[in-house]
Formats: sequence, structure tokens, C-alpha cells
Amino acid sequence: MSKIPINEWASDDRPREKLLNKGVASLSDAELIAILIGSGNRDESAVDLSKRILNAAQNNLDELGKHSIQDLMLFKGIGEAKAISIVAALEIGRRRNVSKALDKKKITSSATAFDILSPILSDKNKEEFWVIYLKKNTVIGHEKISSGGLDASIVDIRLLMKRLLEKEATAFIIAHNHPSGNLQPSQSDKNLTTKIKEAASLLNINLLDHIIVAKQSYFSFVDEQIF
Repeated sequence: MSKIPINEWASDDRPREKLLNKGVASLSDAELIAILIGSGNRDESAVDLSKRILNAAQNNLDELGKHSIQDLMLFKGIGEAKAISIVAALEIGRRRNVSKALDKKKITSSATAFDILSPILSDKNKEEFWVIYLKKNTVIGHEKISSGGLDASIVDIRLLMKRLLEKEATAFIIAHNHPSGNLQPSQSDKNLTTKIKEAASLLNINLLDHIIVAKQSYFSFVDEQIF
């Protein structure tokens, strides 16, 4: 069936018709991606091409989220427009997860902070530094402060303090990712945490934790008592 165009399949096997007749939950990840790209190539249907793309990402949507537009365009049949559609859809899913986590509002532990940070940082290929702003442990905002290369990001502490004052935050959590997958903090991570905590204390703003995210796991400075 792989070389048969989707429009020649039985109606129940066509992704769009299947979605209409059986609901979106009935579709596989590959079928959903096939709807996004619309068509395959001369040798593959859209579904088979989507399966091959997913296979290259270990059949994991989080891993697929790490693929750039240029990465996706390496697949025969994926041009710029189709690659953009895939990247945009994955970003919508990521933002939806962040919105769901933010609905909790209150941060009561490192785990609830990780719920917010995981969809933001888990699939990044480069290191990024983020901050969650709080008032009485209630989230009032979050944003990226800096980004860097594969192993490090540079943080302007003065800029961070300025943003804390502008947000009128009384507390905050800092976080960054380790694309390598290693959760352990480096000495520079520890030194930066100390500098930020000391700077914030002069403004009577409390640094609650520093979270390191690597894939689907995290390291909490507070939980590990090195804060």
C-alpha cells in the first residue's frame, strides 16, 4: 500500500476521513502528521513518509520537536512549507502544555515548577535560561532571559534584577536545560546561583530554587540541599 496515493485508499483508512468519522483520538501520530503535510512523495504515501520521519525521531514527538525546519527538509517530499507546518504544530502542542501547567498557578514544590518548565526546556538542542516570576508562590509570569550554545548560556544578572523589579515579583525560580542529558550542576551553575541569590536578596526578593532540566527529568538545588 505504501505507493498507493491516500486518495485511492478505502475511505476509513484515509486520515482526514478517519478523523471525521471516528474522532481525532483514533489517529496515530503518523496519521496526524500526514494530515499536516497533505501528500508524500513519488515512492511513499503521506502516512508512510510520516512514519519514516517519526522513526528517525525514535517514534517520540518530544524528539521530533528537536528537529529544525532544515532537518525535516532532508526527507524526500518535505519542502519548506511542509516542514514549517510540522514545526508550528509541535510548537502549538508545547504551548498548550505550558498553558495547562500555568493553570495550576501555585508552585508548592520543585515538581510543580518542573511541570511548567518541562514543555519549555525538555526538547531544546541549545541551552536556555528561564525565570518564573512569583508573588506569594503564585505565578505571575515566565520568560527566557538568555540562550547560548550546546553547553552554556550567559546570564546578565543586572537584566534579571531589572525584570524582577518590573514584574514586581517577591520571589522567583531560575531554570536552565542541559542538552547533553546530564542533570548534575556544573561549578559554574553553582557559582551563578550564588551570585543571583545574593543580588536578589539585596532587593528583598527571594530565589526559591534553581531547576536544571534534561529531557524528562530535573535537578532541584533545593531538593538536593545545595542551595
